[in-house]
Amino acid sequence: MHKARIGVTGLAVMGRNLARNLARHGHPVAVHNRTSARTKALVEEFGGEGTFLPAETPEQFVESLERPRRLVIMVKAGGPTDAVIDEFAPLLEPGDMIVDGGNANFADTRRREAALRERGIHFVGTGISGGEEGALHGPSIMPGGSAESYEALGPLLEDISAKVDGTPCCVHVGPDGAGHFVKMVHNGIEYADMQLIAESYDLLRHAAGLAPAEIAEVFRTWNTGRLESYLIEITAEVLAHTDAATGKPFVDVVLDQAEQKGTGRWTVQTALDLGVPVGGIAEAVFARSVSGHAALREAARGLPGPSRTAVAGSGFADAVEKALYASKIVAYAQGFHEIQAGSAEYGWNIDLGAMATIWRGGCIIRARFLDRIRAAYEADPETPTLLTDDHFAEAVGDAQDAWREVVATAARLGIPAPGFSTALAYYDSLRADRLPAALTQGQRDFFGAHTYRRTDRDGSFHTLWGGDRTEVGA
Repeated sequence: MHKARIGVTGLAVMGRNLARNLARHGHPVAVHNRTSARTKALVEEFGGEGTFLPAETPEQFVESLERPRRLVIMVKAGGPTDAVIDEFAPLLEPGDMIVDGGNANFADTRRREAALRERGIHFVGTGISGGEEGALHGPSIMPGGSAESYEALGPLLEDISAKVDGTPCCVHVGPDGAGHFVKMVHNGIEYADMQLIAESYDLLRHAAGLAPAEIAEVFRTWNTGRLESYLIEITAEVLAHTDAATGKPFVDVVLDQAEQKGTGRWTVQTALDLGVPVGGIAEAVFARSVSGHAALREAARGLPGPSRTAVAGSGFADAVEKALYASKIVAYAQGFHEIQAGSAEYGWNIDLGAMATIWRGGCIIRARFLDRIRAAYEADPETPTLLTDDHFAEAVGDAQDAWREVVATAARLGIPAPGFSTALAYYDSLRADRLPAALTQGQRDFFGAHTYRRTDRDGSFHTLWGGDRTEVGA
């Protein structure tokens, strides 16, 4: 009996397309699903694309895999993933590997990797970005796990990943949960990117008075320059689309309540644990949250605000482009800072330049300027923030007047722009000689004796606020 090089269990859209991608690249694939009807349907519909070895039972599935066995799980994160691991792990042998290709929480991946390592089984938490089309035609792949597991698994993943200039959009990220951590931050950056694009649309429509079809043309123009990206490209397509049922712009018939699956929240929660400021990502998460509170928004709809009369001049679109580019740089700088902090915290030794490299194709945030990010980290792997890289510092500096104009216009017209505003505030905070945090520390010392440090000598101090206000060492 011929053996499969790799197997996929969980044949919903992502799992099915990943299995097809592997088969199309000449790799015999074992396929399995909890309900065998999906397995049968895959083979019947797409069997001509390559070699599929269908299995009805876990035992048959594992038996059909060559050693070391490579078993890819494509099921919902959380309990369902644990259930599948518990089902298959007893059937495996030392040296085999379980690959989790779902959007798992990296902490769960670390737990699972440690438990399976004790049994001699490799657990490879793998971020896969690009949606169902990416899974089929070439995603960006972010595998974690041991270096040994990547030796056996990596060539297959690199083969089916997206390619940019001949370079696979796949690299070994680091041990245990590193792959899922990077995928989590990728998704957080995606939230910020989408929010900034949405704010650009809102400003062009309500400050410049452009119709959706006109804004679509603006985005198409932007997509020929430094903002060239998958998200800018599809934004133009969405804005140009007309609803067949009503004849109205499609964007006007879609309910303005954005949903989320959780990875953006995880990014913010983890950043808080690491002490890393990711305000741009946080505001994007909160913006989706606000949009979903329909009753709250309805109750507040009558609150007073300024006139929404369009006032922006003909050059406003150019100003928005500059504000979008500068804010986008901030969002990516914050995301890479979080990866840097997570890598240090967990000892992963993640190559930040390599992350920019594998995000250039296949994934949702693929964009031209990721080449610039890669170049920044190649020039200085220890750069503290992308904002201090010469190229990005110059770009943001050149954009700042327009950026401030856009934020001021949004405030003056009452157009919510939390992404633009918080990105600018972050930039100004980093470049400030002094922050009002000195006052905050004084307040904390006053009400809680939390102490403070001085600018003119070492040590921690406390002022006797309730007494004679002398200063004492802490």
